[in-house]
Amino acid sequence: MTTILTIEDDPAILRGLSDNLQFEGYEVITAADGETGYRLQRERKPDLIVLDLMLPRMSGFELCRKLRGEGIQTPILMLTARSEEPDRVLGLDLGADDYVTKPFSVRELMARVRALLRRSQPRSDLPDDLRFGAVEIDFRSYEARRNGETIEMTRKEFAILRFLASRAGEVVSRDDLLNEVWGYESYPTSRTVDNHVAGLRAKLERDASQPEHLKTVHGVGYKFVP
Repeated sequence: MTTILTIEDDPAILRGLSDNLQFEGYEVITAADGETGYRLQRERKPDLIVLDLMLPRMSGFELCRKLRGEGIQTPILMLTARSEEPDRVLGLDLGADDYVTKPFSVRELMARVRALLRRSQPRSDLPDDLRFGAVEIDFRSYEARRNGETIEMTRKEFAILRFLASRAGEVVSRDDLLNEVWGYESYPTSRTVDNHVAGLRAKLERDASQPEHLKTVHGVGYKFVP
């Protein structure tokens, strides 16, 4: 059974989230503060985390940063206030995968949960590993090396590179990357894709200003050249 860890300090919201997720057939673990949530994540290894940002004993921001810093790539769905756009942007930059704003509808929440779980499942058309130039990537363990040295990459960067590699030699549009990597989410724009690709080039290319492998196709998108 798919397990979802829900971390929320408002008892009424936590109870509602738990009831609705259980009704949809998920096993639900709950925590009312960030430290307990962190401990439960380590002990139970859930398939997805629903995370409020404003938490006692370790904020959602701190927890997200801590998990991603430890290489834990469990999908994270943030809960944010409607008026706090800077919080949403920061949460996504720290490694969260999507967000819903309070007050939210159960229908939207469940759609986003399903989308995140779907995107986290292994797909037969995507490579498990990749080697090009001095770079070695293991997509299953989220490990990357260049010249034998470990490279720190985000979950989104792994997903972008994996999708481009699955269509090596083909032009992939920015819209295709947005749909594949971000999916059902309103925040990203084509500039978001460009920024992430620029980050990948800085980490993987010999000269990010003259990329050999992550090529820009002006006006369209990108092409991966092994």
